[in-house]
Amino acid sequence: MWISLAKRAFTGCAQFLPRMETMAAPRIIQVSTTVPPADQAAALESRKNKGSIPSRGAHLNGRRKKIWIDIDNSPHVPFFKPIMLELENKGFEIILTARDTYQVCDLLKFHQLSCKVVGRHYGKNKLLKVMGNCLRAAQLMPMVTKIRPDLALSHGSRAQILISAALGIPSVMMHDYEYSTKTGFIEPNWVLTPEVIPNAMGGSRSQTLKYPGLKEDVYIPRFQPDPSILQKLGIAPDEIVVTLRPPATEAHYHNREADHLFVAAVELFSANPSVRAVTLPRSANQGAQLKHRWASLIASGRMIIPSSPVDGLNLIWFSDLVVSGGGTMNREAAALEVPVYSIFRGKIGAVDRYLADSGRLMLLETVEDVKTKILLKRREKPLEMRISRPEAIERIIEAIVGIAGSECR
Repeated sequence: MWISLAKRAFTGCAQFLPRMETMAAPRIIQVSTTVPPADQAAALESRKNKGSIPSRGAHLNGRRKKIWIDIDNSPHVPFFKPIMLELENKGFEIILTARDTYQVCDLLKFHQLSCKVVGRHYGKNKLLKVMGNCLRAAQLMPMVTKIRPDLALSHGSRAQILISAALGIPSVMMHDYEYSTKTGFIEPNWVLTPEVIPNAMGGSRSQTLKYPGLKEDVYIPRFQPDPSILQKLGIAPDEIVVTLRPPATEAHYHNREADHLFVAAVELFSANPSVRAVTLPRSANQGAQLKHRWASLIASGRMIIPSSPVDGLNLIWFSDLVVSGGGTMNREAAALEVPVYSIFRGKIGAVDRYLADSGRLMLLETVEDVKTKILLKRREKPLEMRISRPEAIERIIEAIVGIAGSECR
């Protein structure tokens, strides 16, 4: 019954959105499909350590099983890249789709991933979000019906869950923030979260699996520092480098208190002539707003908004501290052992609470906290990355392969 409701839900919602958009063909991001040298090396190392024998669960009736991965937000691009590589090494065929939101398309090109891009972000309005997800599901449906994947995998894609329920495709939804908006009456078959996330995240009909550490531990061990980034940004070696990420003003969980903390942080940095604040807006609209409000600071070179995408991990690595209104960049800094201050003022999730309790993340709650708790000082920046936490990706791959073997028959 609830599967038929899923079909009616997104079909009905699509009728309320502009007809031309409903009929719009998906965009395809076509970039070089040559695997970069670093990833070739990672793949070879993986095969050496684990063997190159494909998983027995990767084939069905003489064909490779298909895993459909849907990228719903910018952080999911680097996150899923090593997961796709590992799954392909085990014999699975990967179908990749994405939603055009924030920096997703730029990151797909940066990481050289070919992908079909369908749908976009519909802002903070909850009704438009629901209708947009229904529309995107309707746009994706013909392609997914034709391909008929054996397993659907995402990090919070609601459109994918709608389609999976309607077509009876086993689904795995990953999460690392327990207060994200749920799909409603439709739940995935499996939920995969960090160990610190409460079990209630999965819902009554979902089976929950856990992995150790952070989602960022999946891709950070593959990162290689490139010190040329500071020179490209025009930053002198003796200056204090701050990576600054504004709050997610279009997210459903946004709290306007974070905007006040962001302004306080910018004012703090502008008062110190040694500080260069590399600011990474989440969208073109937010970038335009920053350029208008802080025009004089940008003109002086004290605030830098990169004109093209930068490697976020590399920027964090060569920063002296990070101040961010969003979870992923905070956790990336914590994983890289860079001092990080969170100005996020939504509900604090279990992962951020864990990092704060362990001293790896400072939660700022007031303007006074910004003024008194942020330490503006330089730190030693190693030229080599020695952080290795393989447990997270190993457990995730083990879970996905196990599900593919048991559910996809």
